[in-house]
Amino acid sequence: MTSTSTATGVPTTAPRTPGEPAPAATAPGPGPARSRTVPAWVWALPPVAVLVLAFLYPLALVLQQSVTPDDGGGVSLEPYADVFASEAFRDALTTTVWLAVGSTVGCLVLGFVLALVIAFVPFPGGKAVARFVDVFLSFPSFLITLALLFVYGSVGMANGLWTDVTGAADGPFHFLTTPWGVLLAEITYFTPFVMRPLLAAFSQLDTGQLEVASSLGAGPVRIIRQVILPEALPALAAGGSLVLVMCLNEFGIVLFTGAKDVTTLPMLVYSKAILESDYPVACVVAVVNIAISVGLYSLYRVVSRRAGA
Repeated sequence: MTSTSTATGVPTTAPRTPGEPAPAATAPGPGPARSRTVPAWVWALPPVAVLVLAFLYPLALVLQQSVTPDDGGGVSLEPYADVFASEAFRDALTTTVWLAVGSTVGCLVLGFVLALVIAFVPFPGGKAVARFVDVFLSFPSFLITLALLFVYGSVGMANGLWTDVTGAADGPFHFLTTPWGVLLAEITYFTPFVMRPLLAAFSQLDTGQLEVASSLGAGPVRIIRQVILPEALPALAAGGSLVLVMCLNEFGIVLFTGAKDVTTLPMLVYSKAILESDYPVACVVAVVNIAISVGLYSLYRVVSRRAGA
């Protein structure tokens, strides 16, 4: 039973008498309208559109041009047959593979040694050197090549010092314009890409294992071989896979060294497309290079996932 307070005019509820039924509950009024959510596919449209226009569409044009001969006639695999039968393509493919593999091996060896020193050999400025490795990753490849030219170029510091000391007309250092110069430049530039995952792996290594091995009489070489190296293998595999992919596609280092006799797949694409205007051949070589790179990148992703990188 409801009554009204005379003082305030506010309805009050009087106490119910025994046996009186309870008042019916008041039904809630209509709530605010539920907001409509935007479907997830609508949010996916902008990035997908950018991906298609900026990346997939140009790749589709390259693929289309690679199966379109100069004489017309529709789609044909004749450009692939001509390129695969070309000695220039086979030489470029061989050069690209051996430079990439050689650079990767060199980066793995040098990167492992340098990472060991930075991580386990205390010396002044060790932390600063480790931070510099991160900064080095942002350097463009041509900058490292330019630095090597200043040191070992035909008119570089090493040849200048040699001519000043011996009085000779020319210095002995001319290897930068050879495949070995390209190899040195790539090892110099890509080694930090191996060191970075190695330093991360070494930072998680339990130093107690090293102390126990040392207390049991194991020497430094045995500790590295039996304790450190097994822990570093996933990081080595991940870093090596990444370096291999990047070396296969490296263009700036080969161009800036001025190694005219060194023709890699990217250099062959450049010469065919820009210098000779032979776009079908350039697109065929580009498709082959893309296929190799994507395959190796897939391998890199698998190794990185297993390594937890």
